[in-house]
Amino acid sequence: MNFPLLQIPDRSISPRTDGLTMVMDKGLGLNEVRNFISVAQPYIDLVKFGFGTAAVTAHLRDKIAIYREAGIPIYFGGTLFEAFLVRKQFDDYRNTLKDYGITHVEVSDGSITIPHAEKCGYIEKLAKDFTVLSEVGSKDATNIMPPYKWIELMKAELSAGSSYVIAEAREAGNVGIYRDSGEVRQGLVQEILTQIPAERIIWEAPQKAQQVYFLELLGVNVNLGNIAPSELIALEAMRIGLRGDTFHLYLK
Repeated sequence: MNFPLLQIPDRSISPRTDGLTMVMDKGLGLNEVRNFISVAQPYIDLVKFGFGTAAVTAHLRDKIAIYREAGIPIYFGGTLFEAFLVRKQFDDYRNTLKDYGITHVEVSDGSITIPHAEKCGYIEKLAKDFTVLSEVGSKDATNIMPPYKWIELMKAELSAGSSYVIAEAREAGNVGIYRDSGEVRQGLVQEILTQIPAERIIWEAPQKAQQVYFLELLGVNVNLGNIAPSELIALEAMRIGLRGDTFHLYLK
């Protein structure tokens, strides 16, 4: 905070275990990464190289090094994990992560079907060497799971070794925990929260209205993901009541 404002909510301090903001990098250039970090470093907790972009990003090692020097963990999108897996290259993927010095890994099954026991097996194996974030939910908008299934899958993945479970929404925010209009499936979210600790869930919330919903529901230190780099500072201001959408949230 640059200014001595009163009635600002207590924001967790980096390095955080809750109140995480996961940013989706879909192809920033090296100088763009440096500029982004220069104004937003205290608020960047995780960076995901979206879907399979890491495979086609030039100067990938240099880009990873910039984030690493700033103390910001990066990981490759779950789609890349699935791309290796469907080609029966799981060991190659694990070796690739080690080769690039990656400490975090996303395990997902949004594009391919993996028996859940098998998915949990991959989580268990990877958790020995990496911090695992596992994604629950399908990228197929027609595949709507009932709340009990979300809870069952999340519990199993946390037990298998995931540090956090990610509630799927895609980068557009129109599947999984959202309707195709982007509206939050509120009953689903609230049902999940009866069984899964909020601090262990990262809610993908690329749209402003979705971010506002979770801030109103769970407070300043809710974990949010799939945030565009250009929206990060705006989100941080909104977290602490310095945007019109949340202006009155913390005022007494």
